[in-house]
Amino acid sequence: MPFPRVILADVDSGYLGHLQQKFAEEFFGRVELELISDPAYFRELFSTPQQADVLVVAEGMYGPELQRHSVGNVFVLTEQREIPAGGNNVTAIPKYSSIGAILHEVVSRCPGLQARARRKDCQIVVVGSACGGVGKTTVALGISGCLAEEYKRVLYVNAGRLQSFQRVMRDHSPITAPDVYAKLAHPTESVYEEIRHAVRTEGFSYLPPFKASLLSLNLPFSVFEKIVLSAKKSHDFDYIVVDVDTAFDEDCAALLSDADKVVIVTRQTAASAYATNMLVANLNRMEDDKYLFVCGDFRAGEKSVFTVDDKALRFSVNEYAEHIEDYDNLYSEEYAHNDGIRKTAVLVM
Repeated sequence: MPFPRVILADVDSGYLGHLQQKFAEEFFGRVELELISDPAYFRELFSTPQQADVLVVAEGMYGPELQRHSVGNVFVLTEQREIPAGGNNVTAIPKYSSIGAILHEVVSRCPGLQARARRKDCQIVVVGSACGGVGKTTVALGISGCLAEEYKRVLYVNAGRLQSFQRVMRDHSPITAPDVYAKLAHPTESVYEEIRHAVRTEGFSYLPPFKASLLSLNLPFSVFEKIVLSAKKSHDFDYIVVDVDTAFDEDCAALLSDADKVVIVTRQTAASAYATNMLVANLNRMEDDKYLFVCGDFRAGEKSVFTVDDKALRFSVNEYAEHIEDYDNLYSEEYAHNDGIRKTAVLVM
């Protein structure tokens, strides 16, 4: 089966290089990739009949005459945000979107590329904190949304003893099916496959909330670890984002051990930093590069403990997730628009 032919054309060779790098990362050895930065050569090439699966072309190099060629999908990098005149296979993309967003748009419209995308083993990302009110669940849901926007297959699991995350989902309803709770009461190594039918999707896949607390349902916290490990074995997902309770106990430590990445969310207050310091002192950080620290609900105009050279801190903040205005009126997928959360998702990847 021949490789899909992908042509990237832009007079800005630096920008073209970034596009090339992103495509190469995702499709190395799986597509025929061509780069064109010379407009004269581009015109000469398309003066004869061409066949290609994808053409990503700068607005200044695009013309309706390209429709005479056999090109599956044409993506025009435009600063006008308008779809140029042409056939139904022409899509305009804002040129200065992130390179990842451009790739997502291209791949989402091209099934042939989806089949060629590089797949890594499923990664478990645990998001935790040392105290409440720091924006942990906001960061976890935001990371899930960002990864999904990068066309990753994502499962969000809220590992809370009493769950309330559903407030920011469009469907607030809990799991009611008796068979699901029967399976959770005696979870096997295939428990995810046994309860897969209960999983919902709102931008990313997620396990809906339980109808009551773990204590009321007589379920151990360890059921979450079994769900996560079972879901990883299913190969349904690229990332499983696990939003854990603030309690640091044996079950929480087990999830941290299972994780490929751990995101610890704190705040800029002295109390939150102190609690995070205490948590870090109790973590086994032999794999130090798997830990990321995010300052959630960050407010630039307020005093921050992280602007002080405090040698007592056992951690350094990797990213800042800015305060989200009108938070109470937003749905979970809108958290992915936060710049700090987007940058955190990039660090996770």
